[in-house]
Amino acid sequence: MKVSDGSLLGDPGRTPLSKKEGIKWQRPRLTRQALMRCCLVKWILSSAAPQGSDSSDSELELSTVRHQPEGLDQLQAQTKFTKKELQSLYRGFKNECPTGLVDEDTFKLIYSQFFPQGDATTYAHFLFNAFDADGNGAIRFEDFVVGLSILLRGTVHEKLKWAFNLYDINKDGYITKEEMLAIMKSIYDMMGRHTYPVLREDAPLEHVERFFQKMDRNQDGVVTIDEFLETCQKDENIMSSMQLFENVI
Repeated sequence: MKVSDGSLLGDPGRTPLSKKEGIKWQRPRLTRQALMRCCLVKWILSSAAPQGSDSSDSELELSTVRHQPEGLDQLQAQTKFTKKELQSLYRGFKNECPTGLVDEDTFKLIYSQFFPQGDATTYAHFLFNAFDADGNGAIRFEDFVVGLSILLRGTVHEKLKWAFNLYDINKDGYITKEEMLAIMKSIYDMMGRHTYPVLREDAPLEHVERFFQKMDRNQDGVVTIDEFLETCQKDENIMSSMQLFENVI
């Protein structure tokens, strides 16, 4: 049975899909269950070694990849994952990415598998660039888990800063309508036709127009990080809509 999370590009709390459509409605939750629903975590843990293996293996294997990650103790201090969670994530990451690095094609493959009903190519491209902090075309394990930690267990402020970075496609410190629309359309292309209620073709544009009316306080055509943070944290409807990042990672 297909599980579809709520609040994607729309208002939360809508009536669930009927049973005859074969979809179970599920509101997003910031719990351990939410962690296990995350596409990237599922991808990693599906390749993790059995839990019965020696827990020290992860530490010993750090030197077997071309890019050697930081120690798990240091990563535990930098993230909100437990050491056991980091060990499981690292096992799977190493199995899927023996070089210690993940590229954009891998992201596209992951999302095409989890969202086969749509076209996830563009969204995967944008998401990869948000994780790829230094823009070198490859994501290290450290960057991967730090990003996941923010998205899944970060504070509201941390998540909003990460969301701003995703929207700011060219990384110039501003969000334009064109950038926000590109992100919204990519999510719609990936799964918009499988939300409830079904989104109209012009729904992403309407969504962006509403956001900009509230966020672009000085009406200069762009949204700064300060405008974004201030508006989002004061507006309950925007905060609800921001849950889309928890639904499609």
